[in-house]
Amino acid sequence: MRMCGRAHLSTDFSEIKLVFNLPPDQPVPNFAPTYNLAPTDPIPVIRRDPETRARRLDVIRWGLIPYFWHKTLKELKFTTINAKAEGIETASFYRLPFRQRRCLIPLDGFYEWKKLGPDDKQPYSVGLKGGGLMAVAGLWDRWQRSSEMVHSATIITCPPNSLCAELHDRMPVILPLEAWSVWLGEERADTERLKALLVPYPSGGLTMWPVDRRVGNVKNNDPSLVEPVAE
Repeated sequence: MRMCGRAHLSTDFSEIKLVFNLPPDQPVPNFAPTYNLAPTDPIPVIRRDPETRARRLDVIRWGLIPYFWHKTLKELKFTTINAKAEGIETASFYRLPFRQRRCLIPLDGFYEWKKLGPDDKQPYSVGLKGGGLMAVAGLWDRWQRSSEMVHSATIITCPPNSLCAELHDRMPVILPLEAWSVWLGEERADTERLKALLVPYPSGGLTMWPVDRRVGNVKNNDPSLVEPVAE
């Protein structure tokens, strides 16, 4: 299972607008609550509109398709759902999005699997301690050929904190409130300042709990998937 390859988001978009300080009159895109968000699914992103300079909420494809991909989507063998923070500023897939197309991805939590034995893994959900929306650092890109256009996104990962290290050797970058404006480009920031944001979230600010193994099948998508179970 790839790092941060599943997540969940059931918070209403009206609440997301309030939390992320989006214009109240901004239209809300259609997005059904999901308890098993998977690669290639639609995923919400918060970006800075270059024309209005206000934050906007859009729903785009999870799995970044680089702008320079010159063939059809059918010929694309893989997309990148995660991007390593290390070297992101120079990697061919990410250097342009890192400079110009950064975004926040609101999530209620993400899933990760803990290895219990050679062929046994227990899924866990990881969320903010006390609940609430987490703002995950992401990049987006725009691919276009002829009349076809696709906007897509990837989640940035970093080494884990001590809590997430129990599950995996990577974790998504979760940005605190004070970093949002810098990451979205509302404040001037050089590469060094941006890279300094891509660090593990404090273990004390997160919590995790075992969940139903049915989450391993993307066809399962119901509220019971996020409920705690006995390991």
